[in-house]
This record gives sequence, C-alpha cells and structure tokens, in this order.
Amino acid sequence: MVARELVDNGSSANICPLSILNKLKVDDERIHKNSIYVRGFDGGGKDSIGDIMHELTIGPVEFNMEFQVLDVAVFYNLLLGRPWIHVAKAVPSSLHEMVKFEWDRQEIVVHGDEKLCAFNDTSVPFIETEEDKGS
Repeated sequence: MVARELVDNGSSANICPLSILNKLKVDDERIHKNSIYVRGFDGGGKDSIGDIMHELTIGPVEFNMEFQVLDVAVFYNLLLGRPWIHVAKAVPSSLHEMVKFEWDRQEIVVHGDEKLCAFNDTSVPFIETEEDKGS
C-alpha cells in the first residue's frame, strides 16, 4: 500500500518517483525505457527513466495505469494526473481534498485523509513516511 498520492488535474502524466519503486522492491526490468521529457509547473524539466504499468486499487475499483518513472525528490509518493482522471471520469476537488467518480452506477467518494491502496499486490509492503509516523 502506498499513502500520499496527489491527484493533479494540471498534470498530463501519471508520475511515480524512482525512490518509491526502490522501496517497494519493484524489479527495474518492469520499467520500459523511453525518451520522454517531463516538464514541471515551474518550467524546469526532467528526462523520464521510463514508464511502468501499475495496477491501482482506488476505493473498490481497479485501474491499470501507465506511470512515468522520474528520479525526483517529491512530497507525494504517486501523482495521478489527467490520464487517470480521464479513465476514471473522476472529479477531483483540492478544496475539499477528495475525488469523486462513478463505478457500477454508484458514486465513489475518496477523501484525502483516507489511506488508499494504490498497488493491488499484497506481497508489496506499505510505505510510510516520517510524517505518517507522527500522525
């Protein structure tokens, strides 16, 4: 399980920091090399190490999503951008710290303070940051 996901409707990519894959002991062979350059909101950018497919469980729904793997130090553990938002047909609200989407004719509401299971693999350990330990 991975805590501290960021849903960003301004991001054109889903981002997974390399440090998270290392902590989860994900085999580097799962990363498909590419030549994508990811530009941040500050105008700076970084070459992607590659992309990786992750199976995510958000609420009761499973998604198989592509993430760009970047060697960056960030506050979040995963960034879910417009690719995930569009697939889920989600409506994120940073004001209310929640995201809503419809699944199986039901409204799914996920609040920002809930621990979300972002990887659907029980053999993968839960990654906890120092900030998580204090709360």
